[in-house]
Amino acid sequence: MKRLDCIVKSDMKELLLDEKTIKNRVEELGKSITEYYENEDAELVVVGILRGSSLFFADLIRNINLPILIDFMAISSYGSSSESGVVKIVKDLEADVTGKNILIVEDIIDTGKTLKYLFNYFKERGAKTVKVSSMLDKPERRLVEISGDFIGFEVPNDFIVGYGLDYNQSYRNLPYIISLKEEVYK
Repeated sequence: MKRLDCIVKSDMKELLLDEKTIKNRVEELGKSITEYYENEDAELVVVGILRGSSLFFADLIRNINLPILIDFMAISSYGSSSESGVVKIVKDLEADVTGKNILIVEDIIDTGKTLKYLFNYFKERGAKTVKVSSMLDKPERRLVEISGDFIGFEVPNDFIVGYGLDYNQSYRNLPYIISLKEEVYK
């Protein structure tokens, strides 16, 4: 089996974010989230959206200095393209969100359709507040009006992998974020 570092060297267009930069920004986000919620009476439920947010989620919650509940959701989009897809919940929450503060943790805000769906979903289920923390934001691709509240980095409209993000389930375990050469994914 070929080593991942050898594959990355041949597939990488550009290193976008190195390990240290990511670590520092996640610490800053955790501190901001702590400061934002520290005077709230309602419980904070941090919801990781599987699978892409898994690395960011784990690092982020270790930097939130508050009592939290954690839960996970798995979402799929169906359709002829990611822009026209219909959102489907594959794995729902186990926690009751009624009257609680919800922090959705995403890997990347892209078209915004899934995030908008989740925002409405939590509000309909009685959440007190719904906020979003995303490691990456790709505003060039936005199709619906929505934004994150605690954003790590804005990135270009490239195919991005690493730190949880994948291409065909590969590259997720990279500790940094890269863009792929077009010939890799076309």
